[in-house]
Amino acid sequence: MIANLVQLAAEEEQNPLIPPGPELLVGTIAFAIVFFFFWKKLLPNINKVLEERRAAIEGGIEEADAMKVEAQSVLEQYKAQLAEARHEAARLRQEAQEQGATLIAEMRAEGQRQREEIIAAGHSQIAADRKAASSALRQDVGQLATELAGKLVGESLEDHARQSRTIDRFLDGLDESASKAEASR
Repeated sequence: MIANLVQLAAEEEQNPLIPPGPELLVGTIAFAIVFFFFWKKLLPNINKVLEERRAAIEGGIEEADAMKVEAQSVLEQYKAQLAEARHEAARLRQEAQEQGATLIAEMRAEGQRQREEIIAAGHSQIAADRKAASSALRQDVGQLATELAGKLVGESLEDHARQSRTIDRFLDGLDESASKAEASR
């Protein structure tokens, strides 16, 4: 059988690139049916899906661009608010420093005033105490001096006016001696 086929093939010597007529006709009809089916049924569905994908991609790109623009706008607003907040913080810090400096100056002035009042009150108190002590000392020294003078003289120096003059003269002499001693230092 193989020998018959080989013999037949050798006798026909047909070109292998060109199929026989009936096969060519059947192949062309089959191709036309498949092509018609693809063209009428599958091609519109494929084009529809491709169009939907293209629209979705373009819509996504447009949405992404819109979101990018919005994000850029929000970023600019954020940067502006941040700069404003920094400026406000710097202003508040400056005001606080100024208020602190003012408060410190006021407290120093108040402290100085109170110190001056305390010193003045102390000087007044010292002067009053000195005056009281001097007066008490004058009376005590005068009384002792009068008693001593009365014992030395032998007579009573009970006259109050005379006693006051004698005490004043004696104490004035002591004050002059003390001031001369201070001046010589």
